[in-house]
Amino acid sequence: MDGVSTPDVPLQSRVVDDKSPICIPFILSKIEAHKKKYPQEQKPFIIGLNGVQGVGKTTLVRALQETLQHRQGLQTLVVSIDDFYLPHAEQLALAAAHPDNGLVQYRGEPGTHDIPLLTQFFSSLLAGQPTHVPSYNKSAFSGLGDRAPESQWQPINLPGTPKIQVIILEGWCIGFRSLDPAVLETKWKEPDTRTLHNHTLEQLSFVNDSLKKYDVVTNMFDAFIHVDAEDTEYVYEWRLQQEKQLRQQMGSGMTDEQVLKFVDAYYPAYELYCDGVREGIFRGAESKKGCQLRLVVGRDRSVQYKVVI
Repeated sequence: MDGVSTPDVPLQSRVVDDKSPICIPFILSKIEAHKKKYPQEQKPFIIGLNGVQGVGKTTLVRALQETLQHRQGLQTLVVSIDDFYLPHAEQLALAAAHPDNGLVQYRGEPGTHDIPLLTQFFSSLLAGQPTHVPSYNKSAFSGLGDRAPESQWQPINLPGTPKIQVIILEGWCIGFRSLDPAVLETKWKEPDTRTLHNHTLEQLSFVNDSLKKYDVVTNMFDAFIHVDAEDTEYVYEWRLQQEKQLRQQMGSGMTDEQVLKFVDAYYPAYELYCDGVREGIFRGAESKKGCQLRLVVGRDRSVQYKVVI
């Protein structure tokens, strides 16, 4: 597969958390600057975190939450974009409405999230109101997934409990912004794309148009962390390694062919929107200059360099 191999080195030995020592001081400095600039402001500080699949995002998020919650005394909530996928019935309806568009037949791409729910959730948190954190069950309906019943959602900001002070919204597509139609077409016509030619321009345009709705939340971010890769095609190798380890440990998991198809379903968005994230998601917002941290990792997932944007 285009030179991708799966070394027999255990995955844990190659995942080293060299990201937290860079990200934690950056976030702490932004929170401190925010407090000084807005001493009377009570709304929570919102962090967006984008990490390509398999890069070690979970370890980084855990370390950030641990530091903010237990060492800094800041009531911190971690939320995944995955918990805002459309309910099963709505996802089926979306797929049926666009039967020829492989990008929306299953959850994953922009357009398969419940943006009204996500927006309402953040608006409630910003107002300090009692809120419930949505939850998504990926194993429901034989892996197609469905939203968990509201009775299972975590309650926060209840009377008599500490208010949420920091929110981390993490996910593979966090911070993606839609492209101008002319730019989208130019990217689609490029001869060396990996997956864009698997889809028509109209199909890609549907996802691109859907992505505009995500801006309302992206614009709420006070800081942003982007864990990037020197080559985004590393995601294929990393996912292959993860599934290989899963098969060894659990006796089951996706085959290599299934992994490739799985990543192919996400990869068009990487090809379209990663450049925009690298240039900075706060472009034109002078007050947020220097609020984005980009870490670039190599094939072994170790940080090669950082950029503050």
